[in-house]
Amino acid sequence: MTALARGLLVLRAFKSGEERLGNHELAVRCNLPKSTISRLTYTLVKLGFLHQVEESGNYRLGMATLTLGGTTLSHLDVRQASAAILQEVADKTLTMVSLGLLDDLSMVYIATHRSEAAVVTLRLDVGSRLPIASTAMGRTYLAASPPAIREQLIERLQTLDAAAWKRALPEVRKAMSDYARTRCTYSFGEWKQQINGMATPLQLTPDLPLIIINAAAPSHLTTPEHFLTNVQPLLLDAATRISKIYLQTTGKVAFKAK
Repeated sequence: MTALARGLLVLRAFKSGEERLGNHELAVRCNLPKSTISRLTYTLVKLGFLHQVEESGNYRLGMATLTLGGTTLSHLDVRQASAAILQEVADKTLTMVSLGLLDDLSMVYIATHRSEAAVVTLRLDVGSRLPIASTAMGRTYLAASPPAIREQLIERLQTLDAAAWKRALPEVRKAMSDYARTRCTYSFGEWKQQINGMATPLQLTPDLPLIIINAAAPSHLTTPEHFLTNVQPLLLDAATRISKIYLQTTGKVAFKAK
């Protein structure tokens, strides 16, 4: 119980989801020995409650804190920078446009925007979890991730269910090819027969996790051709516009792909 209380104390030390703290700052704020803080931060990173920023070694709140009341979600200012643009895309394409992040072996919606004119909307919302291998959001995460992270994730998926991964592999390979050619991946009825989807990455700054923009709609109302012709250019343009606004408002340095 003492370890649990101290772990929660560490999480409470962060004043916002964007703040970066090192072990020294956390030790001061929590009034705990630095050696104790080091053990706590190591465990919290492994569980996804903290994320260690590679460049500085400092920590920020991880996406697992969503399950503790949405602390990260409420302070993730990329949502504010993207809201109007994503709603515009949703309205123009009659789709639901969302932001998602990886959490363990699932993609999790952190924002959703529905077309106000759509007759039928999908029953997905903030906190909804999607599989990786069969959805556009998950496939884009795999395709856009650094090779080392991608290989580690694939190994975990394969270990979890080798047969399912073997079935998904041809479509995942196709998604890699699609991404290299168009910077988007697709799932036309492959996750759920009644849903078509498309996604592209939103790579903002080195200290933010990889975010995915996803557009989805009922397959009986929107064809793959609609996604390829109408949705894709608007989705790619949205990623560019959101990145520009985010960097202007935060003054941060842009992500540079290696």
